[in-house]
Amino acid sequence: MEKENVIVVNNLYKSFGDNDILNGIGFTLQSGENLGVVGKSGIGKSVLIKCIVRLIEPDWGEVNVLGTNVLECNEIELNEIRKKVGYLFQGGALYDSMSVRENLLFPIRRTQFVDKKKDTEELIEESLRSVGLLDAIDKMPSELSGGMKKRIALARTLILRPEIILYDEPTTGLDAVTSGEISELILKIREEYNTAAIIITHDMKCAKIATDSIKIMKDGGFIVQGTYDELSHSEEKEIRDYFI
Repeated sequence: MEKENVIVVNNLYKSFGDNDILNGIGFTLQSGENLGVVGKSGIGKSVLIKCIVRLIEPDWGEVNVLGTNVLECNEIELNEIRKKVGYLFQGGALYDSMSVRENLLFPIRRTQFVDKKKDTEELIEESLRSVGLLDAIDKMPSELSGGMKKRIALARTLILRPEIILYDEPTTGLDAVTSGEISELILKIREEYNTAAIIITHDMKCAKIATDSIKIMKDGGFIVQGTYDELSHSEEKEIRDYFI
């Protein structure tokens, strides 16, 4: 089956004052693709994916998501696109005052999401089952480990059945074993839900497990793209240093 472009970014710019973060960056994400984005801290990786869903407003450029230029959307149109794009924040961003069940119910109520085949409780249980935490349905976030919080946050992302998921440092703050489990879970989610994904990460083990290809970001753009194996065998020290 021929793959479709689900995200196309062209000539994207973003500055904060005199600090140029995105400098004409462009790339394409295809259906079913897991694309990794790596680079030094503070270089603008998270800014990039926030611009894609307009959590941050770009200064200039084109961002086409599922056939729609999101930079030309009004608020109603933008919210419709956001329903189809899941976003996993670095810290999980669970609501501390809500149980796991209530955290997953929140986006359904907020977007008035309806699944013609499943009721709300079935959706919640299915999403938790996908991340292996159905038994945590009535727990509070304070009762969860860091890895469990990441899984619950991912379950909440899945509840609206997104076509694309943007992962912002999905393994940050986790031990090596849990990081590996989360990386494997990202692959499982793609297989189960047929998603495409952009994975922002500094964890090269995660990049090796969960991505099909990797782009390295520097000076507001991408300097190279390749598979983990291709880039890890690069003769350029600047690239090879990421894989040491």
